[in-house]
Amino acid sequence: MRVGLIIYGDLRTLSGGYLYDRKLVEHLENQGDEVEIISLPWRDYLRHWQDNFNHALRERLGGLRVNVLLQDELNHPSLFILNAYLKKTVRFPLVSIVHHLRCNEQHPYPLRRFYRKIERRYLNSVDGFVCNSQTTLKTIKELVKNPKPALVATPGGDALPVKSDPDSYAPRQNTEVRLLFVGNWIPRKGLHVLLKALTSLCSYPWQLSLVGRTNLMPSYERKIRHQIAAGGLSEKVHIHGAVSDEELVRLFQLADALVVPSQYEGFGIVYLEAMRFGVIPIGGQSGAAGEIIQSGINGFLVRPDSPADLSVVLSAIMIDPDLRNAIQKAARQRYEQFPGWRESMAAVRQFLIENFAG
Repeated sequence: MRVGLIIYGDLRTLSGGYLYDRKLVEHLENQGDEVEIISLPWRDYLRHWQDNFNHALRERLGGLRVNVLLQDELNHPSLFILNAYLKKTVRFPLVSIVHHLRCNEQHPYPLRRFYRKIERRYLNSVDGFVCNSQTTLKTIKELVKNPKPALVATPGGDALPVKSDPDSYAPRQNTEVRLLFVGNWIPRKGLHVLLKALTSLCSYPWQLSLVGRTNLMPSYERKIRHQIAAGGLSEKVHIHGAVSDEELVRLFQLADALVVPSQYEGFGIVYLEAMRFGVIPIGGQSGAAGEIIQSGINGFLVRPDSPADLSVVLSAIMIDPDLRNAIQKAARQRYEQFPGWRESMAAVRQFLIENFAG
């Protein structure tokens, strides 16, 4: 099978969506398929629209010799008009890999309505979908006019390198609760909410490690660093920045809880990765986190932008080691119920063969 894949920038970009795309490309190539990456340059949202009228890009895509052209939905502003041209000139089908719809994010209503209109047009321009969650698929079905082939293939939580997964969960012996935030410093991930919640818990025994790129939004980075200093958290908060996979494994192995109170997640791979290590996942209740976390059983879900809700959950696990250990054990058990990357990507390949490239 010959496959094309349209992305922005570098396939090695650090994010859950790019990890999904990388794992799919790796699996296809391991099965003997040929994959051609078409990389479009990063620009702002409106400037991406120019790609729809780029003659060189039209010629390149029109000349592809592939059985199917995959498109990361992130690229929708570059393709929502261009796809109509392609449908008239090429014979191969267009399939969108949908990780996260922009119209589901927290934006002012007029802007969300605008994004929804553009994404609706894009989604109606393709022939099928590969989705990372049932939540994502539900939104797609609300936007498309006619039913189209679709597959939900959840991400795996087993990408990080470990020698072997433990046969059973072993309670941690930490003298203070070790919290971990893994995510880039952007408002959607809710780091500012976490820091505000922790400001009221300074007397409790905890430490927080922050992992992720800090410099994507300079104004937000300044806000976060000010919060840490003004809240008297400098001795308790440790900024690691972007780290290697090996270092992230070490931090997961030390952590009691992962706290990423996102405003919205199309899936939330990091929650599943945390569960692999018996780490309690604490996430936002909007989006697909609820497909992974059963709140109060194997993790916790809190209202987005509610430091008060988050503070209640954090204080509970800080003062009750029995509760902490029970949730950690259940988190590991929950992880085992999900397919790994190999199984999920094999399902995607079979879906493509049966519906588009047979």
